Amino acid sequence: MSPRTRRDRGLAIFQILAEREVHTQGELVAELNARGFVVTQATVSRDIRRLGVLKLPSPDGAPRYVPPDETLVSRNGSGDAGRALEHLAAAVRESVLEVDSGEALLAVRTPPGLANAVAITLDRARIPEIVATLAGDDTIFVLSRSAADRRKVRRLLEGYL
Repeated sequence: MSPRTRRDRGLAIFQILAEREVHTQGELVAELNARGFVVTQATVSRDIRRLGVLKLPSPDGAPRYVPPDETLVSRNGSGDAGRALEHLAAAVRESVLEVDSGEALLAVRTPPGLANAVAITLDRARIPEIVATLAGDDTIFVLSRSAADRRKVRRLLEGYL
């Protein structure tokens, strides 16, 4: 029996990422094919976006794919704040093009398809000045508690660019 559903494929991707470092989508395609999934790179690319998988530097500096749960905070809410900010810095450097602000919100622009992954990283960093994020395809709106908090978050994000 060979599972073929999108959900099963997503679970397989998370299992692969837990078992070994994956540096390219081609590696992920090959591993999925070896496990009985017939996929293309385009399918894997869409799955990566849908699942919130991020491409971040490994300890040796080479980029690798990591599941969203590994990026910052465990499901029970505990996590290392320093590590969370390191992952946020890497996500911003890798994916953010610009940070802009209006009266009440920050607008964080990314290349198409990356806003959700960066928003997940922002949410998991649990920055106290951020109330919520809302991601589209290439833009994230960041709601702060006050104008002062908005400026602080903007400086933080721009510091990583």
